[in-house]
Amino acid sequence: MRINWKQKLTSRKFWAAVIGFITEILVLFNVSDLTISHVVGLITAASILVAYIIGEGMVDAARVKSEALIHSSSLVPGQSPAPPPKD
Repeated sequence: MRINWKQKLTSRKFWAAVIGFITEILVLFNVSDLTISHVVGLITAASILVAYIIGEGMVDAARVKSEALIHSSSLVPGQSPAPPPKD
């Protein structure tokens, strides 16, 4: 069974589980409440960043694929494709 890391890293449930696990480990080692709050805040911020980056990558990939399909379907048989426009 393969793990779909894109799906895991964009899952709120996954990050809630990570935060819960780390919080309990910190409590177990008698870490101060302030430090625990800082660690939870850091993990939350990192998870938002990771989910955003992966999500935007997926959106960009879907857009490129869609544009390629539209471009290839507009070709006349035997015609070579024109190069994509430069941004």
